[in-house]
Amino acid sequence: MEAFRAVNFAVFPHRGVLGSGESRKSMEEMVRRIHTNWVIFTPSGMQKTPYSEEIRYDGEKSCTDEELYDMIRYAQSLGLKVALKPTVNCDNGVWRARISFFDHDVPCEPKWGNWFESHIAFQKHYAQIAQQAGCELFLAGCEMTMTEHRETEWRKLIAEVRTVYDGPVGYNCDKYGEDHITWWDAVDVIASSGYYPIDDWDNQLDRIEKVVKKFQKPFLFSEAGCMNIHGSAQVPNNWELQGEEDDAEQADWYRAMFTACRKRDWVKGFGIWDWPGNLEGLSPYAVCGRPAENVIAEEYGRRE
Repeated sequence: MEAFRAVNFAVFPHRGVLGSGESRKSMEEMVRRIHTNWVIFTPSGMQKTPYSEEIRYDGEKSCTDEELYDMIRYAQSLGLKVALKPTVNCDNGVWRARISFFDHDVPCEPKWGNWFESHIAFQKHYAQIAQQAGCELFLAGCEMTMTEHRETEWRKLIAEVRTVYDGPVGYNCDKYGEDHITWWDAVDVIASSGYYPIDDWDNQLDRIEKVVKKFQKPFLFSEAGCMNIHGSAQVPNNWELQGEEDDAEQADWYRAMFTACRKRDWVKGFGIWDWPGNLEGLSPYAVCGRPAENVIAEEYGRRE
């Protein structure tokens, strides 16, 4: 697999975000400034709570198909390859990793079967877009930690995606989850969220390497990021951390990740989290205009 120098762009875009001129300008800047060759789009599917059975993608918190198509085509016109990663989120703000149901069916309680039926429809909808738009990679979900033990259902989902999309299919597990999934053989690419403490990269890469060797699949950190908040380098996955801004710490975290991964040729690349659709009002994870941007540009330039 070629070097994967990716960025998660305009993450979980609400309606209208991808259709704005600001998003195009921002993407142009991203390409110009950090040597990226891939972009990851993350259209949202919304369920009311982690215990809801229905996933919708026709509301204000989801981009329209037309917006997504247009932005994919624009990214391609800039020379980027495109990965599509449809992602489920909860309207009440609970993290998607907590979506879960009873393992046995109980009357009047939500059921795995109903939820997976909705999730498969959601993933296949975007897999069809990926096929029609010529996307080079489809990641069938992200950080669905408490669903992953449902091996039969996940194998069915991957198989259903393959009926409408003929490119490589992967899945983005959460940090520390790489060695807990039993069905990596069903996908073409193993992907993970690389939010590891700044001083623990070697330990975690040792653990992940065993998974990669077992399944013999290409491996990506399709998410990787750290906030510019003091202390985030130790808990980069904690988006609720409060504190003083610390751009230097964010840059140091990226430097540590790249240094550790450079010694592992099985790490095929990264999906930086994140680059916004609008260069004003940056989130703590955003890297544009901060020292971390220069660290990423140097590393991505090295991998060209």
